[in-house]
Amino acid sequence: MAGTFNIADLFESLVRAIPGRTALVSGAHRLTFAQLDERADRLADVLRGRGVGPRDHVGLHLYNGHPFVEAMIACFKLRAVPINLNYRYVAAELRPLCVDADLVGIVTQRELLPVVAEAARGTGAAATVLALDDGSGVTVPGLEARDYEQALAAATPRQDYGPRSGDDLWVIYTGGTTGKPKGVMWRHEDIFFAGLQGGRPGGDPVTSPEEVVAHASDPDNAMRLLPAAPFIHGAAQLGAWISMFTGGPLVLQPGRSFDAKRCVELIGEEQLTTITLVGDAMARPIADVLAAGTYDTSSLLAVASAGAILSPAVRDRLQELLPDALILNNFGSTETGHQGSAYPGSETGADGRPSFAMDEHSLVLDDDLQPIAPGSGTLGKLARGGHIPLGYYKDEAKTAERFVTIGGKRFALPGDMATVEGDGRITVYGRGSNCINTGGEKVFPEEVEEALKAHPDVFDALVVGVADDRWMQRVAAVVQPRAGARPDLATLQAHCRTLIAGYKVPRQVSLVAAVERYPSGKPDYAWAKSIAEKEMVS
Repeated sequence: MAGTFNIADLFESLVRAIPGRTALVSGAHRLTFAQLDERADRLADVLRGRGVGPRDHVGLHLYNGHPFVEAMIACFKLRAVPINLNYRYVAAELRPLCVDADLVGIVTQRELLPVVAEAARGTGAAATVLALDDGSGVTVPGLEARDYEQALAAATPRQDYGPRSGDDLWVIYTGGTTGKPKGVMWRHEDIFFAGLQGGRPGGDPVTSPEEVVAHASDPDNAMRLLPAAPFIHGAAQLGAWISMFTGGPLVLQPGRSFDAKRCVELIGEEQLTTITLVGDAMARPIADVLAAGTYDTSSLLAVASAGAILSPAVRDRLQELLPDALILNNFGSTETGHQGSAYPGSETGADGRPSFAMDEHSLVLDDDLQPIAPGSGTLGKLARGGHIPLGYYKDEAKTAERFVTIGGKRFALPGDMATVEGDGRITVYGRGSNCINTGGEKVFPEEVEEALKAHPDVFDALVVGVADDRWMQRVAAVVQPRAGARPDLATLQAHCRTLIAGYKVPRQVSLVAAVERYPSGKPDYAWAKSIAEKEMVS
């Protein structure tokens, strides 16, 4: 490995050390490290035969399952770059991403070929299309799509790769919750330490690639992890690699959609130690399943939310149902990787919000980009230094905006507003772009959403600001009630006033059958605002 932290090199070193250990469980598929490596080599041979090489971008337009993992490994082996494509996009949404990412090929589901054909027409993405057989039998005239398994069967699992380095790229496209999706460019070495917790989750990062092998070779260190989010979400990809670099196995709930019941069943079936999910959108259904039945959860050590903070009500409910597991709020973003964790009892911030223990590379900066003193109560911009991305792919303006140099050191500014508590922990309030200005007072949607979701009749909620002649903006809630419930505005206002200041209390509420979220579980605030603006309240 020549002392480099390259994802493919590290994976292949584990294959040599623990070839017979189970690396991946996905439905009926159980693959050892050696079997997963061979399949990835075969896929790499297929891609190489189509001209795919270093720095080429290959789109992964797949549901969760073993092919997504195989395709990532195959790309990394070739020093190519896997690009996560949202399988829920219609062609008009997918096409700009195919163009922006400069794709030279796509691995997709057969039933999604019509979308791919329209989105990739006339672009480099149509040059190589591999379709995973899903029983749909879909074909598209004029689109050359080779069957995934047939291609692998005909390939040669060669391992004659050239030298790799920690400078090889991993690009993760953001979910596009604000504006168009952007490709965040990570060097392998940077994402290994910032996103994969340095090969030793919960401990000090390794200092050499050889330590990764030594750590993973001890079966007592192996995580049995299920990432509940789709792999089109960066947190799920990172969780998968964190698990594999401990010696695995990585356990998947394969398919198009998150199935809370199946995830809970897998805890006992696979003796899972860890589940990672994205906020209340996944945690609440899991809690409901646990409450409705009896399941073996004795092996579970931790449930960690990444990408969205668990509301106190949902977190406490999970803790009640899983008393022996650690319920964690992990903080980070595609632009920072894993930045910190909030453990039970760490709610030292204002209004009981989670305060995260972050590393020495995390700061909160004022408007002049100077560090804010602990305990000052000043609201500023969260920043992360150390191992950070190179920037956004083909977007110099956004790169200059989000990645700044201070005192000769580069920092990422993910867009979150935060304060530093007296004990050094960092309390995060949310994205400044979603902040509501009502009569000069600043309201962060997340804290109002937490208050709403603590009401027993509320299943999910999003909060936005809508125009108001008197106050500039008023706080508006879009609420998904629990089955059979129909809470009114007065009831929810009275409840919220016991938890948050009066100016933060919603002035209007819209009840909906289901709150819309992106596949990652992150909130679709544009949708919520369109709903709230239809509510005519004086």
